[in-house]
Amino acid sequence: GHEAGHRQIFRSRRGNDLVGLVYGNLLIGLSFGWWTGKHNRHHAYPNQEGKDPDITIPALAFTSGQARERRGAARLLARYQAYLFFPMLLLEAVSMHVVSVRAVLKGPVRRWRLEGLLLLVHVAGYLTAVFLVLSWPRALAFIAVQQGLFGLYLGCAFAPNHKGMPVLSEEDNLDFLRRQVLTSRNVRGGRLTETMLGGLNYQIEHHLFPAMPRPSLRRCRILVRAFCAQTGLLYCETGLVSSYSQVLRHLHAAGQ
Repeated sequence: GHEAGHRQIFRSRRGNDLVGLVYGNLLIGLSFGWWTGKHNRHHAYPNQEGKDPDITIPALAFTSGQARERRGAARLLARYQAYLFFPMLLLEAVSMHVVSVRAVLKGPVRRWRLEGLLLLVHVAGYLTAVFLVLSWPRALAFIAVQQGLFGLYLGCAFAPNHKGMPVLSEEDNLDFLRRQVLTSRNVRGGRLTETMLGGLNYQIEHHLFPAMPRPSLRRCRILVRAFCAQTGLLYCETGLVSSYSQVLRHLHAAGQ
């Protein structure tokens, strides 16, 4: 679904949109149109305050300024967000389902009728399949576990990409190369890591060439690393566990 949104799979827009609607709306229950619009804004201004929607969310504070602006329970949540980060990811899938429905009903989704119909088919098929083969207590338990793990998996795949990397202010005006490289982090690992993260471990190359097919990112990395070394541009690459440690340290510092 992510690759379809970036036009990485087919030459034609129609083919990519078809895959995106099937995988996003029909199979997963997420609005492909909503997600594509949000994700494109993120790619244009990664980790930039006021412009990147991925660092403007109520549940987390990515800068000390954001943490100081919180009040009440939100302020307490920000203070302990590093400890609560992974537990909160268990609710990420539910949040994305709710936002998808809201976007289809009220948001700027172009094909809202088609997307709404596919979301309805997804919900009906999902609930029918679960309650058809399981008793209702087990069905409810299955839904809770499956949705929780789905959100956790998504969060663990996307968190290493930019969280804990420099956050740009609204006034920062970096060129395209520096904007994409300095705010992104690659994750080292073999084919297993690449498969688990869906190619997102080559985040720097993906941000520089968002339409590049996944198999080419591995080869492109060699060229990009060499170019960054020649130009003195910091190229951040770390292991998977280390990337999570950097994320948590950054969230803890911002929350404190």
